[in-house]
Amino acid sequence: MDKQNKAFKVLEFDKILERLSSYTESKDVKKRIEEIVPYTELDDARAAQKETTEAMSTLLKLGSPPVNLSVENVLGAVKRTERDGVLHTKELMNISRLLYVARRMKSYIDESAEECTILHGIEEAIITAKQLEDRINSCIVSENEIADDASPELNTIRRKIRNLNGKIKENLNSMIHSTHYKKFLQDPIVTMRSDRYVIPVKSEYRGEVNGIVHDTSASGATLFIEPMSVVNNNNEIRDLHTKEQQEIERILAELSALVAENSHTIFVDYKYVTELDFMFCKGRLSLDMNANEPVLNDKGIIRYKKARHPLIDKEKVVANDIMLGGEYDTLVITGPNTGGKTVTLKTIGLFSIMAAAGLHIPAQDNSEAAVFHHIFADIGDEQSIEQSLSTFSSHMVNTVSILENIDFNSLALFDELGAGTDPTEGAALAISILEFLRARKATTVATTHYSELKLFALSTDGVENASCEFDVATLQPTYKLLIGVPGKSNAFAISRRLGLDERIIDRANDILSDEDIKFEDVITDLEQNRAKARKEADEAARMKRELTDLRKQIENDRIKLKENKSRILDEARREAKILVMDAKDEANSIIRDLEKMRQQGISNGGNLDKKTSAMRDKLKKKEDTIDKAMARAAKPKKTYVEPPKNLKPGATVKIVDMNQEATVLKEPDKNGNVRVQAGIIKMDVHITNLRKVEEKKSKKLAEKYVRSTRAFESKSKNVSTEVDVRGQNLEEAWMNVEKFLDDCYLAGISPVSIIHGKGTGILRKGLQGYMKKHRYVKSFRNGRYGEGEDGVTIVELK
Repeated sequence: MDKQNKAFKVLEFDKILERLSSYTESKDVKKRIEEIVPYTELDDARAAQKETTEAMSTLLKLGSPPVNLSVENVLGAVKRTERDGVLHTKELMNISRLLYVARRMKSYIDESAEECTILHGIEEAIITAKQLEDRINSCIVSENEIADDASPELNTIRRKIRNLNGKIKENLNSMIHSTHYKKFLQDPIVTMRSDRYVIPVKSEYRGEVNGIVHDTSASGATLFIEPMSVVNNNNEIRDLHTKEQQEIERILAELSALVAENSHTIFVDYKYVTELDFMFCKGRLSLDMNANEPVLNDKGIIRYKKARHPLIDKEKVVANDIMLGGEYDTLVITGPNTGGKTVTLKTIGLFSIMAAAGLHIPAQDNSEAAVFHHIFADIGDEQSIEQSLSTFSSHMVNTVSILENIDFNSLALFDELGAGTDPTEGAALAISILEFLRARKATTVATTHYSELKLFALSTDGVENASCEFDVATLQPTYKLLIGVPGKSNAFAISRRLGLDERIIDRANDILSDEDIKFEDVITDLEQNRAKARKEADEAARMKRELTDLRKQIENDRIKLKENKSRILDEARREAKILVMDAKDEANSIIRDLEKMRQQGISNGGNLDKKTSAMRDKLKKKEDTIDKAMARAAKPKKTYVEPPKNLKPGATVKIVDMNQEATVLKEPDKNGNVRVQAGIIKMDVHITNLRKVEEKKSKKLAEKYVRSTRAFESKSKNVSTEVDVRGQNLEEAWMNVEKFLDDCYLAGISPVSIIHGKGTGILRKGLQGYMKKHRYVKSFRNGRYGEGEDGVTIVELK
């Protein structure tokens, strides 16, 4: 375990825990966080991850909990009450707050998503004890004060004390303001000495004031005397204070007994409140790091997508895709110094610890992490003068310890494996160590500068090269990890850029063996091909995205056109129905007048019957004509016409596939879309779906449109901006709301208000559920302060 803890510190897991601990004030939760270690069993790690995910998703959905979850440890105090102990006011206040937090969290968690099974399990386990909570709150005002109403007896005692205090002050005030005593007093004030009321008397007038001396000033010039007239009252107050303290002790004992009766509830609530505090600390850390739950496995497979080291500034950190396990279990990372090799090494180790400990990792969703039995790391220079250890020796001490404890399900991380000694021997030793680890089936990542290890990775199955990219032109690392490509040292290129004499560089190049030169050339070719392949892949991905966006846009346009068509037909039908309703109202009015005339004998009854029948036939024909027109509109002709040219606002056009005439509102945009108005509906139509209407026909259409608009306006004048459905059941309320929304949409009124009241919230939720699917509703929200708050829903129409 010590070796594990050493690796955790090297990988800076302790800094992650410090950050996690900052989200709580509870000492017990902080201690639990300090003791976090990664789980070694897959099921345990998955359960811990689920806790974090549920807390994170609940924070996103419901916002922060309504209370601070950090509570004091009250277990010791509660156990004392079980042995007839009496608690202090502060201890009782801590218990009351615990019960309050538990009760509020129970209500808060009840609103979380159904899939949050862990949270709902805690919610069911929490036990409320509001009666005890209220009793403590009604008795205790603060740590140093018991409420007067804590008991009738206490109230009576304190009332007597207040009365006596008033009587004493009145008596003494009359003395200090009297002409007889005024000359005897040092100051005309009433003060306290030894919890008794006294007055300051000049020492030379001691005999003029009858009373008991309780104190003398430092100079001896002033005596603090309790006049005999108030001695009895002061004595009575002292006795009352004794009774008050006895009554307070009795009240505290009574409250402590109630705590003992509810000890099981308090123990349970403390357990689950601290558990919730711990879970929400993990959830907050996940949100702050923009982290996600990894997919865990126990097969040593690592697939980190866009991984970001959590301790590097978010604005500066470079995200990398890191893959390990599966086809290869050993990764050899090469590249120049300060290029990001060590950061990559630490990211792999730290993510593995965090994932197994139940913490989310700052990587894209669906990243994979492995749960290891052991995680070892040899990172950094630990040379020691006291122990006479060189850099190589210190690394080798760590390596020996790792190799002694490694097993098949371990992760081993080595920084500069084999460094610090003769390059030839160091490289051979590094290769031998990697082979030993592979034989033990351990997952290994090592950084190195040795070309021999690059060749080893190229020629050995299960071992893969990786490198940290370096821009020679700028002499700056990009910190991008390239898996499958060995890195170049770039020593000659960097030296040349820094101004080293070209003759020195040429001589160094001559010293290199042919094999070294060929190998570096191979690496150069690999890098060039990799860069070319990545550029082509990026271009292909860009074109694919554009094609996908274009396809999506076409599909959206098609859906939008279909919706517009359906909406236009619906509105046309509604407009026609309005006209028919007006005609019916007018006809029925005439019929009633005629019937009235016939009853009065003004006209011939037979002729009236014929006129009435004829009018009804005429009305029926008008309805049939409108229905046929709407049927024809529902089946538009499929006609293609050449797009009109020079369309200007005000021009009259015909929408071909809808057989609907409209007025141009805006000139065509760059995509060929034209904003037109058909009836009361405004829409965008592609220019290829339009044709011009002759001028004479346009005038007739305008006149018809004006008449139609006037009829519509006359119908919509009386439309209200709000509807009240309080007291109605959901079905009845929705029928009224739906008709109200239709009328408001036709009248062009938005936003509008639906008054449903607060109540249990069932009517509000039901109506808002229906409105999510209503074709005219653009958005809706609860009323704000001054609008009716939760008793009103404000609706924005399309």
